[in-house]
Amino acid sequence: MATTSKGLFGSSLARKYWMAVSGLFLCSFLVGHLLGNLQLFVSGEEGKLAFNEYGHFMTTFPVVKILSYVTYGAIFLHTVDGIMLALQNRAARPVGYVKEKQSANASWASRKMALLGTLTLFFIVVHMKSFWYEMHYGALGLDANGNKDLWTLTVTAFEQWWYAAFYVVAITGLAFHLSHGAQSAFQTLGVNHPRYTPIIKKTMTALAWLIPAGFVAVAVFLYVVQPGQNL
Repeated sequence: MATTSKGLFGSSLARKYWMAVSGLFLCSFLVGHLLGNLQLFVSGEEGKLAFNEYGHFMTTFPVVKILSYVTYGAIFLHTVDGIMLALQNRAARPVGYVKEKQSANASWASRKMALLGTLTLFFIVVHMKSFWYEMHYGALGLDANGNKDLWTLTVTAFEQWWYAAFYVVAITGLAFHLSHGAQSAFQTLGVNHPRYTPIIKKTMTALAWLIPAGFVAVAVFLYVVQPGQNL
């Protein structure tokens, strides 16, 4: 008698729903995170104080703190379910068939979602160690308004060519991950209409590249422009 594959929240279909929901939530988080990071384009003391005020707000305002924990949970859920689905898909498909058919039936990003997801997870761990951990537990100095000086920590990190390069590569991988994942999330949730689906696909593809492009632009600005003006 056949058994139903169980995962973190039930069947493989349930896992796909959770993957879609958590993925779309994380996309909304990326938009908010990018909007905050755009303050790094403001040079001088004004930009420094504004960014540090933003960092203070993000780590002390109760509603934001609750959303932060929801985000951590979404990352964990998305990661675990992604691993389970990748293992399940690999076990369910004959190797020879996959090698023969996958390039004809799927985009490069869809075939490499597990690899792209792993790269993104590694990036998140490094990124949180570099900024989140230091913001909460590091010995940061204070700015003129008495807020922790996250601005100097951020600018100093992106002065290092290897970190800036790693960041750009990781964000590019995230763009490929989003380019497939954001579209497939709507399909998984049943949003499929002859008239609106093409619009959704084009919109999500554009966002999948525009959002990472914004992060990359900030990184390039901090590496090329900001040091000479502020440090």
